[in-house]
Amino acid sequence: MAMIEITKQDYDKVEDKMRKSIDNLQENLNAIRAGRANPHVLDKITVDYYGAPSGLNAVANIQVPEARMITLTPWDPSMLREIEKAIQSSDLGINPTNDGKMIRLVFPMLTEERRKELVKQVKVYGEEAKVVIRNTRRDYIDKMRGAGKRKEITEDSLKEYEEKVQKITDKFIAEVDDVCNKKDKELMEI
Repeated sequence: MAMIEITKQDYDKVEDKMRKSIDNLQENLNAIRAGRANPHVLDKITVDYYGAPSGLNAVANIQVPEARMITLTPWDPSMLREIEKAIQSSDLGINPTNDGKMIRLVFPMLTEERRKELVKQVKVYGEEAKVVIRNTRRDYIDKMRGAGKRKEITEDSLKEYEEKVQKITDKFIAEVDDVCNKKDKELMEI
């Protein structure tokens, strides 16, 4: 029976899968609205554009003219009302102002209580990302342990693989903490 050779590609697969959980975490955190205007809070809002659900950035020019304001100028003026409805029905919590040409979103200062709620939400997203990373570690190590039981890999190779995957896991867990801490600081800034 041929022995399995552990290659750089095996570790790259683990890293790629863990990187996706960091990217997903970043996406979730971008949607959390801090005290200042961030166009990413609009990323998950879609409108019906000629029968197809489209992101706001596909149907309008989005700009941040001031620290606490976002403006949306639709490419097609007939979309103004549709965009306004989509924003109102989203969980953004901001009432859009429509002047007939563009929509303005003014972000109010966050209360201390709301900031603390958002920090808790950041922690939840961080924990979810860590769980995904740890599950990825477990899945890949279990796969290699199965190969070890079938004597397709040496015990030394398996031990080395487990140690390297653990180091990769630790690196990504630290990155989750770093990303969450930065978001916490941003939220607690007045």
